[in-house]
Amino acid sequence: MNSVQGRRFCFSSLVSRPATVALTLALSFLLTVTSAQPAKGKPVEPDKKEAALLAGIHGKIKGHIAWSTSRNGNHDIYLMKADGTEPMRLTKTNKTDWYPRFSPDGKKVLFTRSKIDWTIETDAGEPERWDTWIIGVDGQGEKLLIPNSTWATWRPDGEHIVFSRGKDVFECASDGTGEKEIVNGDKDLKGGIAQQPNMSDDGKFLAITLRGKERETGIFNLETRKWFTSGLGCQINWFPGTHKAIRINETGIGFTQVFAFDVNTDGTHDKLSGHKIGDKDIRLIDLPSRRSHEYFPKVSQDGKYLVWAATDRGHDHDLVDYEIFIWKIGSPAKEAVRLTFHSGNDRWPDIHLEE
Repeated sequence: MNSVQGRRFCFSSLVSRPATVALTLALSFLLTVTSAQPAKGKPVEPDKKEAALLAGIHGKIKGHIAWSTSRNGNHDIYLMKADGTEPMRLTKTNKTDWYPRFSPDGKKVLFTRSKIDWTIETDAGEPERWDTWIIGVDGQGEKLLIPNSTWATWRPDGEHIVFSRGKDVFECASDGTGEKEIVNGDKDLKGGIAQQPNMSDDGKFLAITLRGKERETGIFNLETRKWFTSGLGCQINWFPGTHKAIRINETGIGFTQVFAFDVNTDGTHDKLSGHKIGDKDIRLIDLPSRRSHEYFPKVSQDGKYLVWAATDRGHDHDLVDYEIFIWKIGSPAKEAVRLTFHSGNDRWPDIHLEE
């Protein structure tokens, strides 16, 4: 099957037109959708500034980065050293593999895999199209872990996993057993679809992006069962070991930027949607270049580095030329280092540093 599955069509507006016109438009639309699959792309050369920044971190950041890339078609999970060297292909199927997340010890990677060959990320709210898989960083032990699930990530103890199933959020043991619902989307989240649920290290809060009938980010207090919105934006997550959160905001040089903000002890926090590019108090980074449409932020387990991806044109998470960056938090934004140089689609990085 191809990308036509995953999309919903509505030709009701064509009923009153001549049948030939309707058929022509329908076929044209179908062909457009069918062609909208990720490009394999090709390697590109860094410019002098990019090459100098890359050389400056060579051998100095110890650890690994996992990410999803279309350079072999569809998407596979790749692994590279945190300084951008030694990229290797970790998964090899015709399915769509994305959202890799390292285990706390760095030895395994969770990821979401489609059940058919090509499925778009916007179908993440339909769990019957996805499963959670696990694989060792050595490429061994790949297996299905949690059927009908997406957005799986580890608790810090390495013994538990949090994941989504459409509107609802679940927790289970690291072997996929004993799952239990911890958030009911209809009851707790106003009926929104729960994307990328991330639990604070102390187990008190979930940071969640809502889609579907609701489009916002926020913090859910698991003790009081209260939801606190931070407004628009997406991909909300935590600084490890803290109640400080990050998320993508809908402002900035490339119309997005990464915000960082504190969450109070009860889960309350400021709404962020009204903030502008000059609000330096909460702006973590906004790349000072044309390639500044940023997504997929993730902080290293020691809170010192940020990895994310950015593109210089386009938005589609599945298709456009996002590239992976790493940045030492607190340093000037111009010192962010581009790690990937390939015109395919590179997205959803995670980082695990060596202790």
